[in-house]
Amino acid sequence: MRRLASLFVLPLLLAAGCAATDAGPAGDQRRPTPGAEAFDQRAAQVAEGWRPGPEWSTGYVPLEGPTLLTGDPGFTPETEAAFRSGWYRAEVAIPPTRVGAEIRFPDGRLTLPLVSAVEAYRQLDQGDPLPCPGRPKRPGRPTPGGPTVEPGPDGWTTSATQTACLPLTVTGVTLDAVPVRTSRGVAQVPAWLFTIRELATPVAQLAVAPTAVTPVPTPTAPAGPLPDGFVAAQDLAAVDDARLTVRLGVGACDTGITPLVWEGPDVVVVGGRVTPATGPCIAVLKLEPVTATLAAPLGARPVLDVVTGAVLSIRAR
Repeated sequence: MRRLASLFVLPLLLAAGCAATDAGPAGDQRRPTPGAEAFDQRAAQVAEGWRPGPEWSTGYVPLEGPTLLTGDPGFTPETEAAFRSGWYRAEVAIPPTRVGAEIRFPDGRLTLPLVSAVEAYRQLDQGDPLPCPGRPKRPGRPTPGGPTVEPGPDGWTTSATQTACLPLTVTGVTLDAVPVRTSRGVAQVPAWLFTIRELATPVAQLAVAPTAVTPVPTPTAPAGPLPDGFVAAQDLAAVDDARLTVRLGVGACDTGITPLVWEGPDVVVVGGRVTPATGPCIAVLKLEPVTATLAAPLGARPVLDVVTGAVLSIRAR
């Protein structure tokens, strides 16, 4: 990993600036963004303080997951609620066998221990939804490794109005590899793929054992107060080559929400600027997705929040 003390902003290509959701590269802005100079200064401090350990370039540091969608699931409001809440029930036996496998990085391979499918299912399943009308108040929790009761005369009573409080049904499980953004770029990582009756594509639970996962480095926030109107980036919603979709944490009544980006050769720093409400407003943090196009593809560069210095990850839920 190159040392980050040499970070700088190229005046023509790697300039900080704001971009609306359909804007071009940050360096192509026609008008200066209010507060851009203060943002650049703080972003440079964040980049200067970014000093990951050797595991960043030699170990396994995932920047998304551990629960991923493998494609467009064809969500309905009901099935998305179940996915976001982690409501599942197993209709098939889930194998308890432990195995080992390798992660394929762009710069090499790494063999690591994996959790079994039954352990991955325990991580995936976060509990039961509240009972629906006509459904038993305390339905039996599925036992990994064995089938569960099917809806019907001897099982749950279902109707179209009850699906919002029903879990997703696991009908199969296989071990495969899925693309995952890591500190070493996009890697092929072993995952247990759970086939879901109600979804068009499987749900993946990353299979690397927790003891083999290197945590993301603790962030270092710059000293000094945050300039007025700046807001933090909470996470990454998507990365598509040079196009980033970031979720900003804004106030419920904030307006003029604008993404800000600073690019260096080894790191990208993002945040946002808003016009705060001047009158009374409910104190609620709202996650606002905004999109900006970088001057160069993101590659393996980490994306840091300008407020906290934290590495931003992609989260499916």
